[in-house]
Amino acid sequence: MLALDGTELNLAEVADGARRRLDPVYWDFFAGGAGDERTLRANEEAFTRRWLVPRVLRGARERDLRISLLGSRLAMPVLIAPTAFHRLAHPGGEAATARAAAEAGTVMVVSMAATQPIEEIAAAGGPLWFQLYPQSDLAFTTALVRRVEAAGCRALVVTVDSPVFGRRERDLRHGFVDLPSGLVCENMRDPSGRVRDIEMDAGLDWARIDWLRALTTLPILLKGVLHPADARLAVAHGVDGVVVSNHGGRQLDGAVATLDALPGIVAAVEGRLPVLLDGGVRRGTDVLVALALGASAVLVGRPVLWGLAVGGVAGVRHVLDLLRADLDRALALAGAAGPGDLSRDLVGGCG
Repeated sequence: MLALDGTELNLAEVADGARRRLDPVYWDFFAGGAGDERTLRANEEAFTRRWLVPRVLRGARERDLRISLLGSRLAMPVLIAPTAFHRLAHPGGEAATARAAAEAGTVMVVSMAATQPIEEIAAAGGPLWFQLYPQSDLAFTTALVRRVEAAGCRALVVTVDSPVFGRRERDLRHGFVDLPSGLVCENMRDPSGRVRDIEMDAGLDWARIDWLRALTTLPILLKGVLHPADARLAVAHGVDGVVVSNHGGRQLDGAVATLDALPGIVAAVEGRLPVLLDGGVRRGTDVLVALALGASAVLVGRPVLWGLAVGGVAGVRHVLDLLRADLDRALALAGAAGPGDLSRDLVGGCG
């Protein structure tokens, strides 16, 4: 069995170890995207089209990466994005990921498609948010929201870019359409103990967001916002944050890269709520670029799964530590003491 030994210098090397470790079917599930995977590639390529324009002689001897976000004080502006089926990557599953997030001082967003129950994940410690696909069965959705509230989750991240399921041809080629025996989406159990399928609801609309807003006092973020008009509507409907996301290229192939969409979303909300970004973040310089263009923080998904696959808790922690160290170095070289010093004039290139 391959194991992460801390010598991996970057996330690409961690990914290489995960590819060798994982069953090819599961590697493709985690790595793949929809259609021709144009959007999957575009998320990373968008960062390569930006150039940093550093400042000098600014006395940034000590850097402070900490941020405050929706009531949580985080050690760095990097959160763990919601990703499904962690036990396909490692027996420790989502609880192992949560433990690493707690050690690193950041938030894990728990997927609704987690292979461990939210109570077990919460026992690992650290702040958790919960990703929700609103189900058309309002009673079940209500019960699930109450369950994650009771588990101590601090926010709901409502995925709004999935009215139907994206066509992921890698999974179709493998015939991977269900979890192997012994694994289920544990947070989809209803009070009788039956595990429901996650419904992609094409009828989801702003009225349902209003219903959720009335249901819970937890902060609500909308994940999957790419159009400035939707960002303005999010403000009008009283949500607490938006995540600029194209589902990691796994839903609508050909959708705009998240970094390209970010400036328009930031302009649309006019500072009235935090804007987060996921998709394609692989280096600390990527984090810096996103923050300079107006993001409050970024989320990383696939790299966390790579670390989990090759090293469990230690592997996820290594991924987070690599990003933290890389961001700290990038801040120093750009002439910034922390996220608050970053501004759009530090970024050149497209957008």
